[in-house]
This record gives sequence, structure tokens and C-alpha cells, in this order.
Amino acid sequence: MDLFALTRKLIDIESITGNEAAAGAVIAEILTALGYNVERMPVEGDRCNVWATHPGTPRPELVFSTHMDTVPPHIPSSETAERIYGRGSCDAKGIMVSQIAAAEKLKAEGIPVGLLFLVGEERDSQGAQTANLDPRGAKFLINGEPTENRMALASKGTLRVEVVAKGRMAHSAYPELGESAIEKLLDALEKIRKIALPAHRKAGPSTMNIGLIEGGRAPNVIPDHAKANLLIRLVGPTGELRRQIGEAVTGKAEAHFILEIPFMELGTVPGIETMIAAFTTDIPALGNWGKPLLIGPGSIHVAHTEGEYIEKKELLDAVELYARIGKFLLRNTATS
Repeated sequence: MDLFALTRKLIDIESITGNEAAAGAVIAEILTALGYNVERMPVEGDRCNVWATHPGTPRPELVFSTHMDTVPPHIPSSETAERIYGRGSCDAKGIMVSQIAAAEKLKAEGIPVGLLFLVGEERDSQGAQTANLDPRGAKFLINGEPTENRMALASKGTLRVEVVAKGRMAHSAYPELGESAIEKLLDALEKIRKIALPAHRKAGPSTMNIGLIEGGRAPNVIPDHAKANLLIRLVGPTGELRRQIGEAVTGKAEAHFILEIPFMELGTVPGIETMIAAFTTDIPALGNWGKPLLIGPGSIHVAHTEGEYIEKKELLDAVELYARIGKFLLRNTATS
């Protein structure tokens, strides 16, 4: 198979989260043509995960997995001698192609693996959550995200917090008649920013981003409503952190915990360079699909950017790496 041509073909199919149906259909056709038994796992509407296995091996011990959805906007593919550009080139359509090629390489050696390609990773891991309700008995899950072909020792979790402050409207010439929700919000955020975030001996510190602040009605109106959205990259449990945030906003605002994805320590393989993934993945939502490992070609630093790309050499190297890791895991399982 032509890795580069197939990568460009998939990039050129717009599959922003929610619009994955067309990409899933093409992926299913490709895998069917390669001789796999292909199942479309319904998720929502016409959105489906794609699950592929070798004939005679419906429950493989090893599964390669990544996601087919992308962030907006759609950017068509282009290429140079060294790189393939476009939305999804490294996150994660190039990874998908390298996993298919690795599965073909292992098949030629008599080693069957499964392929699980998911919708919704960029939003809420809806596809992974659906797949987790119907596991297929795998012992190992190799998840693909751009790690520059290094194996992740851990991936940070996520805690999304919405801080909401309420006030009372008044004419801005008479502020004593009103109550500024924006000032309350700013006071609450100042206290939150002083919280000492947890750190981990391997993964380093948690980090926090105040990504959105909104509120008020007009410059001459005392604001009656304001809110901020925070995203904390986690390196441990959240109980104490939630308590501290609640305490920090008391009397000024309310804290609503919108989403939590846990911090994960992951499996490794000897002889492969390691890293810490400061981003989240589908892995926490796939707990029923075997022991997780995380590795893939491409750099997270260019994912989600207008210049997203993947190095062709990294794509080729990833095929060998995925096959090598798969054989190591299965061989050590058989002899243990």
C-alpha cells in the first residue's frame, strides 16, 4: 500500500467531529478490500466506529486504535519531498495509515491484530465510550497520538471548570446601587490562580489555562453576570483540587465541574524513547480494551494548527515501531 497517497486521501475527506460518516465509510471500504472483516459500530446518527479483524480471529489479543475525527477547520492535503500537510496529517489520519500498514506487516508474519478507529476523540471521546461498552477481549491496546514515535510513560488528564458569578445591574454612574459580577469573578479567579497545583514525579506539574471569560452587557451597565472557563491538565486525583477551587470561589462565585478525564500511567516497551503526553486521549474511555500503550508519529506541537504536517520518514518508521511493539507484547504474553 502507498502510505503517502492513502494519508492524503484520508486528509482530503472532511471529518471534523460530528462529520465522520464519510471518512468512516471510506476506511471501512479500504479495510474490506484488504481482506478484513469490518464492522461499523453505531455511535450517533450516521457516525460509526470502524472495527476490523482478520477472518478467523474475531477477538485478537492486540488492537491498534486511533481516531478519525479532526478539529476545525478542514485543510486539504499537500506534500513536499519530506512532509505531508493538511488537517489530520498527524492528528491522526497519518497515524491511522501507519497502523493499517503495521497490521498488514504483522499479517504477513501470521500475527493477526485488530483495528479500532473511533469518532469523537476531539470533543468528548463519544466513540471510545461506545466501544468500551462492547469490548472484544483484547489484552493490549496500542493507541495512536502524535508523540514523535516516542512511547508515553503517562498522559495528563483534564478537569474543565466553569466559574459563574452573579451580580445586580445598575447604572454605571451609581455603582453603589448595583453589584458587579465581573469584579466578583476576577476576585474568584485571583484566588484560584494562587492554588498550588499538584505535581507528579514522572509527569511534572499540573497546568491551568483560563481559556474563556465573558460577561456584562454594556460599558455603562454594572454587570449582573460573568463566567470563566478553565482547563486544568491533571497529574493525579482531583478530590483535593476540587475542594480548594470550591473554597476559593466561596462568597464570590460558583464552580461547576464540567468534564474530568483522569491522569493515566501507561505501559512501555524496552528500547523505545519515552515522553510524557501533556494532552488527553481516548485511552481513559477504553478501559475494557486491554492494557494501554500510547505512541505515534508526528508532533503534537503542530497538531490543531494551520500548518499541521507529518514527516514522511516518521510515518515509515511508525510502521516498523508498531509491528515491533506488537510482536514484543504478544511474545512476552505467550512466554509469561
